[in-house]
Amino acid sequence: MTMKELQPHQQRVVDEKQELDAKREKLGAFKNTDLFAGLPWQEQERLNTQAHIMTMYSAVLGERIAAF
Repeated sequence: MTMKELQPHQQRVVDEKQELDAKREKLGAFKNTDLFAGLPWQEQERLNTQAHIMTMYSAVLGERIAAF
């Protein structure tokens, strides 16, 4: 199965999802460090919220890509 060539705006969505997923992975790895554990709980909560929103955003981008 071959993927059809994407329009420029579609490729931007694919690129955006790839970049977002890379950042999500880095944040996830950071959350497993002693540095994260040493942060005030309020900052940990903000980072957890950020990670959750990034996951939801990635899912929406994935749905858009699937619809291409």
